[in-house]
Amino acid sequence: MTLLVFGQSGQVARALARLAPDATCLGRDRADLTDPAACAQAILQARPGAVINAAAYTAVDKAEQDEQTAHLVNALAPEAMAQACATLGVPFVHISTDYVFDGAGTAAFQPFDPIAPLGAYGRTKAEGEARLRATGAVHAILRTSWVFSPDGANFVKTMLRLSETRDRLTIVGDQTGGPTPAAAIAQACLTIAARLRDDPALSGTYHFSGAPDVTWADFARAIFALSGRSVEVVDIPTADYPTPARRPLNSRLDCTATRAAFGLARPDWHAALRDTLTTLEVLP
Repeated sequence: MTLLVFGQSGQVARALARLAPDATCLGRDRADLTDPAACAQAILQARPGAVINAAAYTAVDKAEQDEQTAHLVNALAPEAMAQACATLGVPFVHISTDYVFDGAGTAAFQPFDPIAPLGAYGRTKAEGEARLRATGAVHAILRTSWVFSPDGANFVKTMLRLSETRDRLTIVGDQTGGPTPAAAIAQACLTIAARLRDDPALSGTYHFSGAPDVTWADFARAIFALSGRSVEVVDIPTADYPTPARRPLNSRLDCTATRAAFGLARPDWHAALRDTLTTLEVLP
């Protein structure tokens, strides 16, 4: 199956390039997501067997001041991609986010639960989901959370950087979610794309996040323990760490349907964290 991937420098896109070296990965120089028509044209010209969209406007705080660009990238571009896939009759796998929910309660969100995004990033991703569905393309919307890997910018690398100069950190302790390795998301996308080719009836919205669920503060403690860093982590409430965009307190995602449809279990983030730290050469 020939594969076309939107994204080249992001964490999941890099993992896809490693797992599927024959795939064509389009960076900004070849596919500008602020030009949805160009994205659709890239698909129609390539005529791939499947398309994965691993690109997005993910600057959550910046989106509050630049929602127009976030809307182009997160809502209109996926719609154009999906329409092109519908025209060709090929499956489209699109990565979405826990930010489409409001983070209320403590129960894990089901794919069919009502959405209520708290900010511009979540709004644009939610609209992208709706526009994608409306095209009628064979698709999977894969919502995930708290992505980490040896590549790019992420919480693990930020904690390691801060630990170089500080022995005490205050970390938010009332937000809970599943840290998710980018490599596992990439493999899930490949598995889902192949299954959708064989069984288009599996089209729908799915969740995929790492296990077990944990707070940011406890995730930081695990990072420091495994990397042998002597850093004291002090839990603080979200209210003490104000940001331009509100963060959901509850990012737990119920992944039962994903396992039932595609045989994909929630990845163990502890094992993936060890792999990440090994790659970064920071294990003691």
